[in-house]
Amino acid sequence: MSDSNRLESVSPILKNYFIEPYFVEDFGIVQKIYSNKGTFALKKIPPNIGTDFIRHVHLLYQKGFNRIVPIYPTMDGRYAVLHENNLYYLMPWMPNDQKEDREHKSQQLFRELARLHTLSAKEITVSKEERTEHYEKTIQQLEKHQEFLDGFIDECEKKTYMSPFELLYCLYYNEINQALRFSKSKFEEWYENTKESDKARMVITHGKLSSEHFLFDDRGYGFFINFENARYGSPIHDLLPYLSRALNTSPKRNDTALDWVFHYFKYFPFKEDEKLLFNSYLALPIPIMQVAESYYRKQRPKNEMKFVRQLQHRYWHLKNSEYIVMRMTEIENQQNQAKEGAQPQ
Repeated sequence: MSDSNRLESVSPILKNYFIEPYFVEDFGIVQKIYSNKGTFALKKIPPNIGTDFIRHVHLLYQKGFNRIVPIYPTMDGRYAVLHENNLYYLMPWMPNDQKEDREHKSQQLFRELARLHTLSAKEITVSKEERTEHYEKTIQQLEKHQEFLDGFIDECEKKTYMSPFELLYCLYYNEINQALRFSKSKFEEWYENTKESDKARMVITHGKLSSEHFLFDDRGYGFFINFENARYGSPIHDLLPYLSRALNTSPKRNDTALDWVFHYFKYFPFKEDEKLLFNSYLALPIPIMQVAESYYRKQRPKNEMKFVRQLQHRYWHLKNSEYIVMRMTEIENQQNQAKEGAQPQ
C-alpha cells in the first residue's frame, strides 16, 4: 500500500480523535501514526473479539496497575472505532529501545505480571459438584492417554522389525509414562486437598503473555500490550504457556526459567493447591503424546524422518519440563524443612 493510501485508510478513524496524520508506517495489524498530536499506535482487531478486554484494562487501572499501555478514548468517549468491519483502538507509540539484557527484561515482566495478578485477585465460589466434575473429566482424559501409551508400546514390541519412530518411542516410553503418572498423582493430590473447599482464586490473566507483548518506554519502564485475550482465570494460565515455549529448546538445565518462576512467586506466592495444579500441568507430557498419536493415526506412507525429529524435540521438551518440576519440588521441600527447623520446639 502506498503512503497516500495508508493516510487515506486511517484518516476516517483518526477523525474520531481529532488527530490529523502526517505519515503512516505499516507494522501489520499495528500502524505507527505520525500526527499533529504526536506519535501513536493504531491497532486493528477483528470485531468478534469485542471490547471486553478494555473493561479489564480499566479495572486494572482503577486498582492502581498502570503498567499497561493506555488505550485512548475518542472525543465522544468510545475506546474502539468500528470501521469497515474491523475494530480499531489507539495507544501511545512505545519506543521499546531498551538496551538492558534480556534477563533483566524477563525479571521485570514476571514482577509486573505478579503485580497484575495480585491487584486483580479475587475469590470465587466453586461448587463441590463442579470441582468433582472437573476432576473426573481430567482423570478420564489422563487414563485415555495412559491406555494409548500402553497399547502403542505393546503393538511396537510385537513387531519383528520396528520402524525408527517405534524404536525411539520404546526407548522413551518409561520416561513418558513416569511423567504422566507424576502429573496424575499431583492432580489427585490437588483434588484431595480441595474437594471440601468451595473457594478458588481468580485473577485477570493477560491471555497472551510473551516478551514481545511487554514493551519499554524511554525511561526503562515495562508495559504490557496485546490485552485482547485478557479474562478472569487461574494465574497458571499465564505462566504455563510462557514457560512451555521457553522450554522448547535442546536439552538443558534451564535455571533461568526457574529463576523467573521464583521471582514471580516472590511477589505473588501460589497457594498449596495452586502449586499442585501447576506441577501437574507442567509435568503433563501432552506434546510428546500428541506426536505418538498422530504417527499412529497417519496412513502410510509416513515421513519417518519428520516424525522421528518431532518425537526427539518433544522428548527434549519433556526433559526440560521435568528438570523445572523436580527443582521446584526440591526447593519447596528445602524451604519447608528450614521453616520447621526455625520453629521453637
